[in-house]
Amino acid sequence: MNSPATTDLPVIVIGAGPAGLAAAAHLEDRGLDFLVLEAGPRAGTATRDWAHVRLFSRWGEVVDPVAEKLLAPTGWVKPDAASYPTGGDWAELYLQPLADTLGDRVRFGARVTGVSRTGRDRIVDADRDAQPFVVHIEHADGREERVFARAVIDASGTWSTPSPAGGSGLPALGEKAAADRIAYRVPDLKDPVVRARYAGRRTAVIGSGASAFTALAYLADLAKADDGSGTKALWVLRRGISGSTFGGGEADQLPARGALGLAAKAAVDNGYADAVTGFRTDAIERDTDGCLILVGEDGRRLDPVDEVIVLTGLRPDLSFLDELRLGLDERLQAAVELAPLIDPNQHSCGTVYPHGVNELSHPEKDVYLVGMKSYGRAPTFLAMTGYEQVRSIAAHLAGDQEAAERIELTLPETGVCGGAGLFDQPETTEQNGGGCCAAPTTLTIGAPASSGGC
Repeated sequence: MNSPATTDLPVIVIGAGPAGLAAAAHLEDRGLDFLVLEAGPRAGTATRDWAHVRLFSRWGEVVDPVAEKLLAPTGWVKPDAASYPTGGDWAELYLQPLADTLGDRVRFGARVTGVSRTGRDRIVDADRDAQPFVVHIEHADGREERVFARAVIDASGTWSTPSPAGGSGLPALGEKAAADRIAYRVPDLKDPVVRARYAGRRTAVIGSGASAFTALAYLADLAKADDGSGTKALWVLRRGISGSTFGGGEADQLPARGALGLAAKAAVDNGYADAVTGFRTDAIERDTDGCLILVGEDGRRLDPVDEVIVLTGLRPDLSFLDELRLGLDERLQAAVELAPLIDPNQHSCGTVYPHGVNELSHPEKDVYLVGMKSYGRAPTFLAMTGYEQVRSIAAHLAGDQEAAERIELTLPETGVCGGAGLFDQPETTEQNGGGCCAAPTTLTIGAPASSGGC
């Protein structure tokens, strides 16, 4: 089969989320042909899954400047730059209009199942870089298709592959069998069915990042409500409590991100959540009443809980890229040049440096992982980082290497290396304590358990 010349082919963008659609906008701005393939039925499919949660970034920080320029002629009105969107707002008021503007170059219900070089599996060296990419697609109706590309930008994210409860990175024994009582997302407690699931119950929240903070804050709010009497959270941390446990607090240049950690701290301080530290889950068992018992690697057995929320991070799905030669860090599954900048094993405070095509390149020429997926298992990603990534890559693909290597982004300080997350009602969150090197002013661990549920 004779394929068209590689330079005449489009750039394939995988995923119509924030980073993928920003990539498309930058490719459009550079006059490059492209095609966006989205597995879901609408723009921002993953974002819509957490539509109920508010971002800690303002509108002014989650709209790509080139995308905004592309939207302007359509009559699109940018929301108040100082306000905070929910995931649903972000999808409906920005991502979907942007996808609509890009027209039929964004295809929905098109799941990418494989990417390779035409006529070359990952073993073959001969003439490899001269071959176009071949992308296999499965459509929602079951039809299969393949398209050819000059470059591939994978912005498919990590949402579909949450990490398990097990402290070793594998599912805990019994985790799959207890699936009916385990969730891997921040619950939408405004949904009556979901609210009834957690109201008056004892829920274990496993995780130490911003999603765990959010779940603890939500459960604390439920416990205060008239219909939530007896609601109790058990916060399970693999590490101990330290000055950085609750994030940067007032030292965070994204105030709402700092407020989120302080809201979680308040949930513990005020007795709505008990904290268990240094606990790595090894097994999940059921007792005779059907409640769940978490068993640690050290043999500890926690008191029974009704529900478990596992928020231990996300990881990239690399299965459909298996025929490509990716240079990934063995720990984070991020590009080897990027990994040292984001490795939580090495960073305790500060900000990840802005980066672009040089840090995101792989041994396989012209394939790039961007957005959340570019960070592999690291938790510190911000939307504006993804926008800078795709700006640099689009410039490189257009032959403008000077622009590709130029930094056009200044990131806000975190106050502490904490990671991405969500928050609600920052105006009313008490701003007491916290900071990069400050210990929490108070901490209550092991408050008396409530009488409700397990």
